[in-house]
Amino acid sequence: MTADRSGAFAHVLAPLDLGPIRLRNRIVVPAHTTNFGEDHLPSQRHLDYHLARARGGVGAIIFESIRVHLNSLGRPQAVQGFDPACIAPFRAITQAVKAEGAKILGQIIHLGRQVEGDFERTVSWGPSAVPWSGTALPPRPMDEWDMAEAVEAHVITARNLVAAGFDGIELQMAHGHLLQQFLSPLSNKREDAYGGALENRLRFPIRVLRAVREAIGPDLCLGIRLSGEEWIEGGLHIEEAERAAVRLAQAARVDFFNVSHSAYHASYSLATQMADMAMDPAPYRALPARIRAALRAADQPAPVFAVCRFTTLAQAEAAIADGIADAVAMARAHLAEPEIVKKTIEGRMEEIRPCIACNQGCAQNLERNLPLRCLVNPMAGVEGAWPAPETLPAGTSRKVLVVGGGPAGIEAARTAAARGHAVTLWEAADRLGGQLLWTETMPKRAEFSRFLAHQLAALDRLGVTVALNRRADAEAIRAFAADRVLLATGSTPARPALPGGARVFSPTEALADPDALGPRLAFVDLTGEWTALSVIERLADLGKSVTVLTAPAAFAWRTTIYSTLATTRRLREAGVRIRTMRRATDWDGRTLALEDLSSGEAEALENLSSVVVADHAASDQSLWLALRGEGLPVVQIGDAVAPRTAVEAVYSGHKAAREIA
Repeated sequence: MTADRSGAFAHVLAPLDLGPIRLRNRIVVPAHTTNFGEDHLPSQRHLDYHLARARGGVGAIIFESIRVHLNSLGRPQAVQGFDPACIAPFRAITQAVKAEGAKILGQIIHLGRQVEGDFERTVSWGPSAVPWSGTALPPRPMDEWDMAEAVEAHVITARNLVAAGFDGIELQMAHGHLLQQFLSPLSNKREDAYGGALENRLRFPIRVLRAVREAIGPDLCLGIRLSGEEWIEGGLHIEEAERAAVRLAQAARVDFFNVSHSAYHASYSLATQMADMAMDPAPYRALPARIRAALRAADQPAPVFAVCRFTTLAQAEAAIADGIADAVAMARAHLAEPEIVKKTIEGRMEEIRPCIACNQGCAQNLERNLPLRCLVNPMAGVEGAWPAPETLPAGTSRKVLVVGGGPAGIEAARTAAARGHAVTLWEAADRLGGQLLWTETMPKRAEFSRFLAHQLAALDRLGVTVALNRRADAEAIRAFAADRVLLATGSTPARPALPGGARVFSPTEALADPDALGPRLAFVDLTGEWTALSVIERLADLGKSVTVLTAPAAFAWRTTIYSTLATTRRLREAGVRIRTMRRATDWDGRTLALEDLSSGEAEALENLSSVVVADHAASDQSLWLALRGEGLPVVQIGDAVAPRTAVEAVYSGHKAAREIA
């Protein structure tokens, strides 16, 4: 892997010294939760995942949050570093990563009030008895003995990681976890020496920092992950974060600052942590620049990392060249494409699977305590079992017919062709894309167009024969005589109706002709899914007066709070009203009758111009049953099996193509 460092990526590809270690370039995979742990220990899945990214050319990898104490473990998949049993499996990972030329650091963390002890039957700690959400329990306010125990826990974990071969430690003071809870006036209400003025709120974090630095010695790298802004009224803001960074750098040798933002707080703040495609990344870029300038003004030379919504090396190059940061950390971009550095350097940018910041496979799975996945990269998290299909050519090239050009069909055709099969793709419409084409009408979901363009370019590059306006039936499929037929015929949108007889619009119809809806509408959501959420926001952005009705006592219940906490704020600013536990019972074209499911009382929304109902789509099984009945070699994929989201569709198509013998 070679490149001209004086060329387009001269800043990105320049080496960077972090105290005693040197990175081969300035791209970092930051710590991010994967849920790959087994019995609170790192797993083979972790090794496969990080090895793929080390081979992809990254300068350094920071292993995800390593818990320092029993009452900080949380979910069973969380990884701990305080038991010496972690050393051997960690050593296997560090050796594998370093053998590929990348450095590896371990992030050590106490989550504080975020862990309520449900799994381990422990009590959470915090600076004050302030819960992180309206439904959470308040933590135990820490006393001096608790603090001493937490300091020692950080030291023990750091020493274990040194024994496991890590090149350094990142101390977590960001994202609203324990040390940031002390830093933030929103969570620290103490009236003793650890509360009040910033100097007091820094007292415990500095105590931990100094103890860890002493424990690992001068020959290992020690950095800090710091939130530059919490984006909450009364919280930690950039002015105090600047002062905190300088004070931390003066208190002990800090070899880098990894500047992030947000707090783990049930508000808009949490949604900024993994900002999705609807959010402007510009405010996040300003934070590392401010921290870096403050450090330099205080004659503190520690390199500064920038993070959040960097999706290309070109963006990273510009940030470093402009002095925003000294290095750029890219998590979701490496989830989507482990070889983003390697492929960019080799001039293979068209092969890079683009992160579209949809949060539908990464953040959503984390919230559900499921292993990390990725909508655009179905191999993410299963690298050991599913290496890139190009590296596993089929023993015998087969004649493959894919019927349907939506997310599942396109991924199936792409994967089968990459393995060397002769692939033909039939699509009934005049364009490929299926339900992804909806997103073209919604600017806040426009990143899906990047994914679709990438997929279509791959079909062309791999030589897939595409036939548009080609409707398939059993006779045509039989005549094609494929060795394998992958049926990706998708699903049929529901045709909603309500008692009363007046017209009801589906989300598809609403997007196709928003003017027909009139100015004041009710949106009945029976799905809780991303599509409904996206359409609601689009209609509000078009100036419609929107009232959302759901039967459950929830809103957007099948999405993730990492996105919806931002969406609901935007909906509030747009004047959208959300009324849960309401069932629509009758619609006469002007008045929508409702039942309050909590009381059984009748209600009404009057003077409406239209009603939109989002209901679950259905799959048509008739073609599948006919082909199976004839004994043809057919496999159903995507929504043709059962309607789900694009995550499941892409995964289904990829898996089926891999299994072609």
